[in-house]
Amino acid sequence: MNTLLEKKAIKFCEENKHRLSLPRLEVLKIIGASKKPMKAYEILEKLAEKIANPKPPTAYRAIDFWLKHNFIHRIESLNSYAACSAEHFHNGSHFMICDDCGDVIESHSLEVPELLRRNTKEVSFVPKKWNLEITGTCKKCI
Repeated sequence: MNTLLEKKAIKFCEENKHRLSLPRLEVLKIIGASKKPMKAYEILEKLAEKIANPKPPTAYRAIDFWLKHNFIHRIESLNSYAACSAEHFHNGSHFMICDDCGDVIESHSLEVPELLRRNTKEVSFVPKKWNLEITGTCKKCI
């Protein structure tokens, strides 16, 4: 049975005429099933359980595909990937990362904050995608 994320991915690929290969789908399932962000080599290890001898480029191409289409996010400071928790596409997210347990909580500001928008306009720069990472302690660890 497909999860909501898988159903959205299948529908997205059908509607936009993107090839939904087995590695692409499996990578999305692996990231979507994880409770914590995953590093690329962890994704590759899990992918090897589903597909015989996957090469690193296979995993990276699938990761890049899902990143490009906003199904997953890259948590830069952790060098890892997490499934998008939003029911919609967006260009910006806030990630609150617990220094103690490693949980990552995704939050959304669907638009670039006004101050940043003014500053970028002043220097003739148009942001397309952005992530803000905030480290601290989650309520479970306080």
